[in-house]
Amino acid sequence: MSSVRDARLTPASESGDGRARYRRILRFASWHLAVAWWYEIVLPRLGLGRVAERTRSKRMQRFARRFHALAIDLGGLMIKVGQFMSSRLDVLPPEITKELEGLQDEVPPVPFPEIRALAEAELGVPLSQVFAWIDERPVAAASLGQAHRARLAPLLAEDTGLDAVVLKVQRPGIDDVVAVDLAALRRVGGWLRRVRLVADRVDPQALVEEFAATSLEEIDYLHEAASSERFQAEFAADDRVGVPAVVWERTTRRVLTLEDVTAIKITDADGLRAAGIDPGAVAPVFAAVMFEQLFTNGFFHADPHPGNIFVTPVPDGDPERPWKLTFIDFGMMGEVPPTTRSGLRKLLIAAASRDGSGLVNAIQDLGVLLPSADTTELERAMTQLFARFGGMGFAELREVDPREFRQFATQFGDVVRSLPFQLPENFLLVIRAISLTSGVCSALDAEFNLWDSVEPFAAQLLRDERGNVVQDLGREALEIAAVAVRLPKRLDAVITRIEDGSVAVSNPRLERRVARLERTARRVVSAVLFAALLVAGAVVRADDTVFGTVLMAASVLPLLHALFAGRR
Repeated sequence: MSSVRDARLTPASESGDGRARYRRILRFASWHLAVAWWYEIVLPRLGLGRVAERTRSKRMQRFARRFHALAIDLGGLMIKVGQFMSSRLDVLPPEITKELEGLQDEVPPVPFPEIRALAEAELGVPLSQVFAWIDERPVAAASLGQAHRARLAPLLAEDTGLDAVVLKVQRPGIDDVVAVDLAALRRVGGWLRRVRLVADRVDPQALVEEFAATSLEEIDYLHEAASSERFQAEFAADDRVGVPAVVWERTTRRVLTLEDVTAIKITDADGLRAAGIDPGAVAPVFAAVMFEQLFTNGFFHADPHPGNIFVTPVPDGDPERPWKLTFIDFGMMGEVPPTTRSGLRKLLIAAASRDGSGLVNAIQDLGVLLPSADTTELERAMTQLFARFGGMGFAELREVDPREFRQFATQFGDVVRSLPFQLPENFLLVIRAISLTSGVCSALDAEFNLWDSVEPFAAQLLRDERGNVVQDLGREALEIAAVAVRLPKRLDAVITRIEDGSVAVSNPRLERRVARLERTARRVVSAVLFAALLVAGAVVRADDTVFGTVLMAASVLPLLHALFAGRR
């Protein structure tokens, strides 16, 4: 698979449509960055901060609507970018995330002759030798590829034991489109990294690289096929989960042939009832399977939206549950390293026990908050959140006054966005998976309470954690003993340095504050000088046009110093 850094502008993408696309993305970004700079930086420094605050909500909504239209028009990765932004509740305001949350990856299909040409070039044989039949109407068309139902040729069907399959083919030219989009996004990330207001809270280029890695994996069908088999191995002994088989003989980086496992869409309540399946019984099983992926296996389906999960009847299965959950589309998968998994377990235990302080501590252990973050307000907000809404199901939440929701969401959102977040690798995918799981479960059963699925799982994790207490105490005892052995020598060295007068004491925080005060004083002087020159120029200009104009032009220099002297 190509590395993330390899996705640069290629000669093909640098010509014609590629250049126009690249420039269009940069024009859109530069214009809205300039607008944000003017309102959020310049106006507050001129004492017009209230203007920025009063117009902020409408400006955010206008930006989101325009980006929505741009993404639909351009397709490619731009739709994925919009979906990515809609999940960034930690960084972006609700005016943006809400507008983009409905952005769907649905585009007009590519004519089948073009799909046939690409597939035959990849497979090296005519499709008529591989498939006995292909439906030229796509069963799904997205910005990166499209899928067609087909039947394998008799000999291949006999070898694989499969008949009905799905042929998934990349959109022609998508590699060049992805290269252009990633190049533009990297340029925008570089711009944002120079904006201190943004860089103090998040690393834009790191987010772009994380998005790039996920996108490049999604268009590599060999990677998707391997992820499918790994997922299947994780649940090989679990009759709750099904995974389509891969026809490796007819799979390449741009073409993927899979077993056709189409069944009842998980949110099709009428279809489930017609098959004798209670939708309310599906919700807790789906939640449990997703939690097991996240907190036990560490390898999880990061895009569990309703179109990617079927409920497949199993007539000869368990009489109490004669069906299974069949997952498809393994292009977007997440992997949780052991350290992050441990932090997620602590997070789950704290959430299940309604422990606001424990939840904040778990968030810090995960590395989501910088060590310098003041979490006092966050702990208070979490405690209030659990006290008011903790344990409520979706049906109960609907009875709450919407004004109370809005008031709390505003206060809580302000607290969260004021803190310096840095999401660890793949953590965004965890958030996405949990959010989609919650949405699917509520669609299956309006009375479903996600806590009912969380609490038994958290209780088991808590028992496991208690089982490791002795080991943890043993490790801590060894560490304390090692410190105790080294302590006398270290104390003797410190005392010696004090006696020699070689101990230096510094207070970096105080030094930074003094430097900040000095910069502020210089900016105030510049602002006064700007006003004086401007007024003097306006007065003198009535009698001496040239000299007055010179004075007014000279006032620009102290203005620039007043605006930018505080920047590092």
